[in-house]
Amino acid sequence: MKKIRILSIDGGGIRGIIPGTILAEFEKILQRHSNSTKKIGDYFDMIAGTSTGGILACIYLMPGDDGNAKYSAQDAVNLYIKNGHTIFARSFVQKVGSLGGISHQKYSQDQLYKLLTTYFGDVTLDKVIKPSLITSYEITDRKAVFFTSADARADPMDNFYVRDVARATSAAPTYFSPAHIKSMNGQSFALIDGGVFANNPALCAYAEARKLEFSKFFKGSLKKDKPTAADMFILSLGTGSVQKRYSYDGFKNAGEIKWLEPIIDILMSGNSETVAYQLRQMYLTLEPENQKNYYRLEPGLKEACSEMDEATPENIQNLYQAGLTFVHDKKDLLEEIAQKIVENE
Repeated sequence: MKKIRILSIDGGGIRGIIPGTILAEFEKILQRHSNSTKKIGDYFDMIAGTSTGGILACIYLMPGDDGNAKYSAQDAVNLYIKNGHTIFARSFVQKVGSLGGISHQKYSQDQLYKLLTTYFGDVTLDKVIKPSLITSYEITDRKAVFFTSADARADPMDNFYVRDVARATSAAPTYFSPAHIKSMNGQSFALIDGGVFANNPALCAYAEARKLEFSKFFKGSLKKDKPTAADMFILSLGTGSVQKRYSYDGFKNAGEIKWLEPIIDILMSGNSETVAYQLRQMYLTLEPENQKNYYRLEPGLKEACSEMDEATPENIQNLYQAGLTFVHDKKDLLEEIAQKIVENE
């Protein structure tokens, strides 16, 4: 049997440029190993993402005319490189009126949604090329939401326009307003960024894969139904390790307003680190030949700013360079990962 190959991408706003850039370069390595021109979405059996990682995942999963991936990994990262400054743009009036995101959201979602519509059109979740898991959170019913292509195929209530899925997973509190979307049967949902509970969605992807019958997606393949960890290969990408320090003296008397921005940063980083720890320990319980089938790539930020909305031309370039630096420094590791992925086609 062949391993179920899972790609998982964290949330992190404009820092999505880093994993996007890494995957654009990694796609070239995979093409060389497989002697093909396939795209990143063709090399994995399941893709998961949260927030900015959810947008990237949706792009990788878009079907082309031949049924394979429509967009290359470079097409995906270009959404941020070419348009990041307009996604996170606001006038002086907006800055003053929102009080820096305290009175209402910092940014309008209109430009982002326009771009999502350009990339995804009217494609629905049940039509993506591979099993998916995109996270979000429903604020009315107070529950975690997982957008999966398996559920979308089974029930119209779980089927949505992909552009709405991407909008929902990236509706970061204080940055964008909640997404108000409807399923294909007309049921309404009020959703925010999945990063509030699963900034690193790799463990959620594992849980989803455990219940899936992959033979229904890949007819005639050697992929195992309802796989265990020993049957999975997981590649999990972060959006740049954040090492911003908060001092005791600076926060010993802090109130709600001062804690607002740091607590979001801490929750997201803490979740990502916790999931990485859980999966690492899980794989250490397997037989030696399977222990190295979980890879967590957490690149450094180098000269880039850690803020999720710092989309100046300079920072966009710094984020891009951080991704390229990681690829250069980890070339042997990426070659190793590519070989395993191709071996399990």
